[in-house]
Amino acid sequence: MTNKEILENIKKLRELTGVGFKDCKLAIDENGGDLEKSVEFLRKKGIAKASKKMSRVASEGLVLAHDKDGEVSIIEINSETDFVAKNKDFISFSKEISEINFNHKGNLDKINSANMKNNISVKENLTDLISKIGEKITLRRAKYFDKKEGNNFYYVHGAVEKNIGKIISVVKIKNIAIGKNEDVGNKLAMHVAASNPLSIDKNDLKKEILEKELEIIKAELLNSGKKKEMIEKISQGKLNKFVSDNTLLNQIWIMDPKKKSP
Repeated sequence: MTNKEILENIKKLRELTGVGFKDCKLAIDENGGDLEKSVEFLRKKGIAKASKKMSRVASEGLVLAHDKDGEVSIIEINSETDFVAKNKDFISFSKEISEINFNHKGNLDKINSANMKNNISVKENLTDLISKIGEKITLRRAKYFDKKEGNNFYYVHGAVEKNIGKIISVVKIKNIAIGKNEDVGNKLAMHVAASNPLSIDKNDLKKEILEKELEIIKAELLNSGKKKEMIEKISQGKLNKFVSDNTLLNQIWIMDPKKKSP
């Protein structure tokens, strides 16, 4: 890694964890620049506490939604800096890509080979945009939601324009018609954007996620000097808290802190 890349990763790690430069540099060095492993390293050391922003990708750019007749597509387009994410050419390019994404139902291979309005492929236009702006830009991931099993509701957080922002959440609900009880779907999408649940309920959480979290909790307790006989009891309580904080049906409802999610 170049010095510039190392410094950029340290900056991103500091944003994710709130930890100081020196400890972040150590974590980056120890983990070969891997951000996810660096976060885990700091948590095991007891330097960083788990927070919602740690599960977000430390990337700049935009996410865009496109909807029609109850069907929704979303796409994430990354840049190296927030400055580029505000660039008019970048935003114009992203808007057209969002529409193409809807037409190709979230298939990135088809999106890259599709022609844009200038009759040049997305891939070639992307290369030209990178040359013009001088920064790496990537179509990171895309998704399409049909309405076969329910209607879709979405929320755009940090919107810079309609259907363009920093976070987009999509919720699919069965037996709710568009126009009827729509407020429930929209509020639930807003809750998901704010609280970032990993699953609907405990039984839906992947086993490896629970095992990794328990490993981190035990390592943190051990490094803090807790006696081994106490670690098992304390760690189970912390794991239960993790499950509660990260499963939709057990989270505190952001619209009313006295309630759990509807």
